[in-house]
Order: sequence, then structure tokens, then C-alpha cells
Amino acid sequence: MRPPRPVTVAFCPQPPLLLPAVSGAPGTALSLVRAAVAAAVQAVLADRPDVVVVVGDGVDGVRFGPGDAGDLRGFGVDLELPFAGRVRPGGRRVPLPHLVAAWLLDQAGYLGTRLGVGPDDLACALDDVPGGVGVLAMGDGSARRTEKAPGALDPAAGPFDAAVARALAAGDAGALAALDPAEGRRLLAAGVPVWRAVGAALAARPVEARLLCDDAPFGVGYLVATWRTR
Repeated sequence: MRPPRPVTVAFCPQPPLLLPAVSGAPGTALSLVRAAVAAAVQAVLADRPDVVVVVGDGVDGVRFGPGDAGDLRGFGVDLELPFAGRVRPGGRRVPLPHLVAAWLLDQAGYLGTRLGVGPDDLACALDDVPGGVGVLAMGDGSARRTEKAPGALDPAAGPFDAAVARALAAGDAGALAALDPAEGRRLLAAGVPVWRAVGAALAARPVEARLLCDDAPFGVGYLVATWRTR
């Protein structure tokens, strides 16, 4: 059995507002989130991965690659974006988390291989990928943080996101893997399946962790962090 390879992970939120085509000129809060996300992605690319694996929810047994694409029409923008390479006729439609990640990689100038997977396929993908690997783990915290959030205010939303932030800051893979999926669904925390998958995939491995952002400017928890396994 080969020893586990080092893995660098960027935990990023998935709001379409990260894209200027959707948000226009950003306010201060969104600018700070964007800067943290850009720094997290650069931390992954600084390790020169042979492959970047994008993991996001909304995928069932599908892997995304060259020619697959998604669009922003559901957000009032008539724009199609490829996941990797050029859009090809008949390519698979890419869900929002993977689409946002593809844009982030494009902005960072990454020209290497990309692979998009769902949470259930992350561990297998990490085993399958040869060479160095980076991960973009896409997912928001609770969408019930304030009265104006997409979901109704729930007093449990803040403490739930705070627990995730502590796990990310501490590099605590076990805490991520143990997140309650039912509570995550109740609190509209889209990142829970992804965080659980990363935690399970990196269980018992030492991690160097940095928490770069923990904010909820629109009533949705936006958590940004980097992990490097040792």
C-alpha cells in the first residue's frame, strides 16, 4: 500500500456573487470574502498540483471534465462557462459549486487538469488521481443566520457555523466528518456534505490549517480556510 500523498485543500463558499458578472461592483464585505477565497485558491496552486479536484454537492455518480459546462441564466446573466477546456456539444451540465470553482481556477490562471466530483466520490477520486493533488471544497454555511437571510432566522445557525469554523481553524478532520447532515439540511448549510466528505477522506492525518474568513454578510455563512496534510 502506497503512503498517503500530501493534499492541499481550499475550503470556499459557492455563492454566484463571487462572480462580477452576477454581483457587479462589490461592497466591502463581499470584497473581503473574495480576497480570502482568492488567497485560499492560490495556496492550493502554490503546491503545483498535477490535478485539482473540485468537490461540490448536487452530483450523483458523475465526474466532470473537459467540455462540460454550466451557465448563470438562473441568476439573470446570459453567460455560459466551461468547467475545463472548451464547451463541447453534448457536454454534461455543471452544477453551481463546480461552476464557481471553475471560474476561480480560471481567475487564478490554472491551466492544469481539473476533475469535478460529488461528496460521495471524493475519497475514490483522491485515490485515482496520480501525482500531486489539490482540492477545492465548495460549500456555504447556514443560510439562516439573519432575518434577511434566504431562510428564516434560526438561533442554532450561528453556533453551527461557529463549530465548523473551529474545526476548519484547528484542522480537525474528525469534527468535520461528524457534522450532523440532518441539522445541516435544516439550517440550509449547503457545505455540510462536502465538509463531511473532506473530513472522512483526511481522517487521522495531521493537518496544517488556516481559517481565512468566517462571516455572514448576507445572512449566509461564508467560511474560507486552507488545509495542508503532512
